[in-house]
Parts: sequence; C-alpha cells; structure tokens
Amino acid sequence: MRDELAGFTVGVTADRRRDELAALLERRGARVVLAPALRIVPLADDTELREATRACLDRPPDILMANTGIGMRGWLEAAEGWGLAEPLRSVLTRSYVVARGPKARGAIRAAGLHDQWSPASESCDEVVDHLRRRGVAGQVIAMQLHGERQPECTLALEAAGATVIEVPVYRWAPPSDPAPLHRLIDLVAGRLVDAVTFTSAAAAESLLRAAGDRTDTLLSALREDVLASCVGPVTAEPLRRRGVPVAAPARARLGALVRTIVDELPRRTISLKAAGHLITLRGHAAVVDGELRPLAPAPMAVLRELARSPGRVMSRTALLRTLPRGADEHAVEMAVARLRAGLKAPHVIQTVVKRGYRLRTD
Repeated sequence: MRDELAGFTVGVTADRRRDELAALLERRGARVVLAPALRIVPLADDTELREATRACLDRPPDILMANTGIGMRGWLEAAEGWGLAEPLRSVLTRSYVVARGPKARGAIRAAGLHDQWSPASESCDEVVDHLRRRGVAGQVIAMQLHGERQPECTLALEAAGATVIEVPVYRWAPPSDPAPLHRLIDLVAGRLVDAVTFTSAAAAESLLRAAGDRTDTLLSALREDVLASCVGPVTAEPLRRRGVPVAAPARARLGALVRTIVDELPRRTISLKAAGHLITLRGHAAVVDGELRPLAPAPMAVLRELARSPGRVMSRTALLRTLPRGADEHAVEMAVARLRAGLKAPHVIQTVVKRGYRLRTD
C-alpha cells in the first residue's frame, strides 16, 4: 500500500469493526486513535425479543424489514436457542423481504431467505416510502430494529394501515471505558486529529452527547478543520443536521470510507515554497522536499500558524495563543527551536529581532 495518509491522524469511533477499519487506515500510513463511541449489547435472552418472535409466529408477517446483518443473524441465533428457528424461518419465507443494505441482504440470503427489494440510499425513510406506495393497509410488518427504536417509521406505517411488530435484537450502550472517547473529544477540539470516522448515526450522536458542555467547541472543529467521514448518508444525518460538512462514499463499505479519506485529506493540506524547500503541511507532520518530518503538537501548531500568512512576521504573543494553555513566551522559543530541528531545514523559519518569527517564503 502507498502511504497517502502518512502524517495524518484519524479517529475511529466504531466498536465492532474498529480493528478492521484501523488496519485499513494504518496500511495507508495514518496514525489511528481508537475511541469506540458505543458498544452493542445483544438481547438473546431479552423478554421483548422473545415476545416479538412469538408475535411473528402467531401472526406471520406479510413484510419483513431487515435493517442490519448483525441484527438478523442475532435474531435467528436467539430463535435457535429457543427451538424456534425453523418455525420462524418458515413464516419469514412467505414474507415480502426488504433488506435496508448489503449486510442485511447477506444475512437474509445466508439464512436461506429471499430478499425482494433494497433502497438505493439504505435509509429507513426510503423503505417506508416504498412500502406505502406498494400498499400496507391490513398487513403485518416485522421491523427488525437496529439498536434503537424507530418511532417515526413505525408511526408512518401504522398511519398507512399496517400492524408493526418491532423486533429489538440488540441495543446500543455507552462504551465500557469512556476514557478513549473523551480523549478523542479533546483531540478533535484541539485540532490534533485530521479526521474522525463514523460507521453509525448512533456513534455520531454518542460522541456529541459525551462532549457535554464542549459540544459547540467540538462542532466548530468538525465544521472548520477536522474532516467528518461517514460510511453513508444515514450515518451522516446527525452531523449534517448540525451544519457539519460530511465526506461519505457512494457505497457504504469500510474500504470505500477509507478511499474517501485518502481522497479528501491531501486536498486539505497547505503547500508552499520556503527558503528553497517545498513544504506540505499534514496533520502531525510536514513533508519537506518529499520527506516526511513528524512534529510534536507545539512545533506543528507554530508551523501551521506561520503558514497561514507566509512571509508575515508573527509575534511571540500571537504564536503563544496557538500553544496549549499554560505556556509562556519561553515555550514559543522552545517550539520554534524544535520546529527547526524537526524540519531539518533551519533557514525556513526566520527570527526577526524584537518582532517575532516568519516563514521565509520564496
């Protein structure tokens, strides 16, 4: 793999497939921060799931809405444990099956069932519109939930005359250890990551809830400097609703998500010529004449500030504002010294006596 993402830091909020996503990013050269925003709690022994299964056996559904692959597999596995797998599979075989996305479709087919339709957008709203156009009056719909109840979908179908059996196979819960998530929030707020990935709308909501009184700061960073990359439009909805620009692939796949990041992050870099060198700024590194030069946060912050106005003298006071709280003017001098050493191009940063520092541009 090429190192298109070398010098960039990417936060991963997924839980179940975090290692797979992290490996894909790291192969491209990225530094990865793992911070699961949620965890999946299976409900195999849940009373509601058993009751919903019994309801489907008592009133065989005319329509099955399969929302997720893990949910459909979990439902059938739970039914197997209760000795109800074959009766359940038998009634679902006679249903009109809608698979919301490719993972749900794969689980349906693996169970020996046949899916008849899938929405292009993979959204529940498109599924509801399709079913209403098809006609659902007097019909029973089994709706396999994906983590949370979907009252707006249920109410829309009931208003169209359907009876909806909600099937809760699992639920979302906060991460067992919230520390990594709060660390990621700190990094995003401080613009110390370049992108954050989301593979579910619930994860995006969870990150915002965890931010608490820092939500506005977090959203500001996501709107301006940190790329929010979502696996699909459904996942992106909570962020778009809050004015966050989102990058999402046309197809909801992890590989496509990584390719989107590979395309987007390099476009956001700053490149300039200084003291005879071609310099490109990346998240935690500068590329100097084609060579990656990793930098600590303070030197990187100084370089980024100087690069905003190449050739302009920046005072120590102005540069101090870019450093972590509690730093003093001596810390600016140290950051500049470390920056020069890290770039291995000492003439790029020029000291202007009694005024400050500037980037010596060509």
